[in-house]
Amino acid sequence: MPKKYLAEFIGTFFLVFAGVGSALLTAAVPGVGIGLLGVSLAFGLAVMTMAYVLGPISGCHLNPAVTFGLWVNGLFPKSDVLGYVVMQVLGGAAGAFALFVIAKGGPDLQAMIAGGFASNGFGEHSPGGYSQDAVMMTEIMATMMFVIIILGATCKKMPAGFAPICIGLGLTLLHLMAIHVSNASLNPARSMATALIGRQWATDQLWMFWVAPCIGAAIGAYIYKNILCDGDCNK
Repeated sequence: MPKKYLAEFIGTFFLVFAGVGSALLTAAVPGVGIGLLGVSLAFGLAVMTMAYVLGPISGCHLNPAVTFGLWVNGLFPKSDVLGYVVMQVLGGAAGAFALFVIAKGGPDLQAMIAGGFASNGFGEHSPGGYSQDAVMMTEIMATMMFVIIILGATCKKMPAGFAPICIGLGLTLLHLMAIHVSNASLNPARSMATALIGRQWATDQLWMFWVAPCIGAAIGAYIYKNILCDGDCNK
């Protein structure tokens, strides 16, 4: 197996394990819970650390939407798309399974599953009760901006070594905005991982969190490549 595929598996595992794990295990602990801000930081820090560790190996996509958006705009080779997406989905699922095993040893497993296991949703399953259209717009716009941040931060004109910080902080900010609307997906692998353990509604609504992030990522990559980039990018 190419090392870049394994890197995508490990990175997506860590993203789900640390990010979703923070939401499930520590967000609402009485007196010391990290809350929405803490969960947002957990996702951002997970991406930032993995970008430093795995970026030189695979580019650290950790997200099928990012891979798709780059590919449809000619910024990523077609030959690697399937391998990346499969390993991202498997890595996310492994992260969710690890969290399930941990939660099984505590008192709140049934409550976590009843709540969807931190799954993304719309309508009555949106944390803030937001409609399908509102969630669709949120996921498209947030993922679009995330991809623009990724491509801009990794441009060869940017100062070396700062891209992971910019990307991680960008993801943190987008989670701060989107968690109350959709539980903040921006990533089909993250959504699929929790839906596999959550309630039936999570799998019924999973299509949204594949379609919307992929549309947003494709738009974001198009905007950066054809409008913002001056033709001297590193992609």
